[in-house]
Amino acid sequence: MTVSERPRAYEEIVELLAAGPSPEEIINFRPSAAMQERVRELLAKNQAGNLTAEEEAELDEYGHIEHLMRMVKARAQKHPAS
Repeated sequence: MTVSERPRAYEEIVELLAAGPSPEEIINFRPSAAMQERVRELLAKNQAGNLTAEEEAELDEYGHIEHLMRMVKARAQKHPAS
C-alpha cells in the first residue's frame, strides 16, 4: 500500500466522525465506490494467490477498518435518535 492510499482508507471514516454524525448516519455509512472496488480487486487477487506483500498488508488494513466500523455501528445502534 502506498503512503497516499493508506490515508484515503481512513480519511472517509475520519471525515464521518469529525462531522459529529447522528447514530443513523453512522449506521448508514458505506465506503466510497472507489474503496469498495479496491477491496474487491484485492480479494480477487488474494483468491487467485497473486497478492504482493504490500497488497496483503493493504487488505489486512481494510479488514481492520471494517472491524472497527462494525464495532462503531453496533455501538451507534444502542443510542436513541436525537
